[in-house]
Amino acid sequence: MAKDKKVHTTGEDSEGGITSSYETGDGVKLKVKYSFFGSIYDQEEEKAVLGAMKQDSLTMGPQVKFFQEEFAKAHNVRQAFAVSNCTTGMHLCTQLFQLKQGDEVIITPNTFIATSLVLLKEKVTPVYADIDLRTFNIDPADIARKVTKKAKAIYVVHYGGQMCDMDPIMDIAKKHKLYVLEDCAHVPAAEYKGKKAGSIGDVGVFSFHSLKNMTTCGEGGMITTNHDEWVKPIEMLRCMNLSHWDTAATDFTFGKHTLHKFVDGKYSDYWIPSHFDVEDVNGYWGNNYRMNEIQAAVGRTQIKKLDMLTAKRQANGRYINNGIKDVEGVFGTYEDPNCKHVFHLYTLCIDPKIFDRDEFMRILYREEGVQGILHYQPTYHFAGLKKLGITGDCPLAEEFFYKRGINLPMHPRLTQQELDDTVAGIRNTAKKLRGKKK
Repeated sequence: MAKDKKVHTTGEDSEGGITSSYETGDGVKLKVKYSFFGSIYDQEEEKAVLGAMKQDSLTMGPQVKFFQEEFAKAHNVRQAFAVSNCTTGMHLCTQLFQLKQGDEVIITPNTFIATSLVLLKEKVTPVYADIDLRTFNIDPADIARKVTKKAKAIYVVHYGGQMCDMDPIMDIAKKHKLYVLEDCAHVPAAEYKGKKAGSIGDVGVFSFHSLKNMTTCGEGGMITTNHDEWVKPIEMLRCMNLSHWDTAATDFTFGKHTLHKFVDGKYSDYWIPSHFDVEDVNGYWGNNYRMNEIQAAVGRTQIKKLDMLTAKRQANGRYINNGIKDVEGVFGTYEDPNCKHVFHLYTLCIDPKIFDRDEFMRILYREEGVQGILHYQPTYHFAGLKKLGITGDCPLAEEFFYKRGINLPMHPRLTQQELDDTVAGIRNTAKKLRGKKK
């Protein structure tokens, strides 16, 4: 019997591409590679998985219920709804807001395609507002400039672990009667002026992808809201528009079949009239966006670890910041004093007047062994959006992606040696580039 061959996959040849690996296979010897796993798993997660596997129900059962309750409590919101991933959660909310063709939503270009994709799926037009070059979050002043009579919502993305400047954003939304969706993919447990991520806008949507600060077996998401009236619509859109029959009805007629109530005006058998009804939600049809029990069980263990995971990320980010603070031409990750930064990403900024960003990244990678990647190409530069005629005017977001930003390895498992190698790599790269200019 032949032995199984060890298969090496890269981000290009794995099925998930850049969504499943940053391996390159180019032979560069790395000291600090960009990990695709953003959390810590141990015996607690293993125990949770095995326990859930022994249940009778493996989807949308007790583990999901408890996970929702525990997540809501941790984020100071009344309602939380587990979903299959952040993208499906945002799509559900786009339907919940009753957005349609011809409507506009103000959005940042500095985000993964998913944030815009949920609008494109409903033929809603994304209108891109520029970013703040310190936080890389959407600029409230540019939001105000981009609002038209067609605007129906603002979709903010809390970039890299730090929340947007929410007070002026909520003021704009109130003035123009716009919904606000918080894309919280990067910010579990983050805060803005003492308020938790996902608790300020009309809804928040979180990601538990393998890269994120907490993860539920590689995929998963959560919707949060304080709107109690949205409980039933969200539950229906999450699960194929299923609802319960109106038991207040006198009787039910289905073609030639009429069912009458009995025994104190109620049906005595659980299968009458049938197990569920199906109806639209304001003309919208949902999908199967449910979370399974194994993911939820793992999520419950991750919630318990979230403070520890966050503290490790903060310590790592601040260590790098401190180690490079005197290096001319490079800037560590900025922490807004109004925010609790949870360091999903560590973003290094290069002053383009002093260094060429791509050359800096090249030496840091090939000679210093520290792998950086780039987030995020302005969304309106993708071929599919160009094909639709969607454009943007966000010069700061463009400068950030093409000339300034590098995302360095950031996760709670970084060793002291890896942190020291990162700091030394940045310092050495800056020194080498200065030497080339002489």
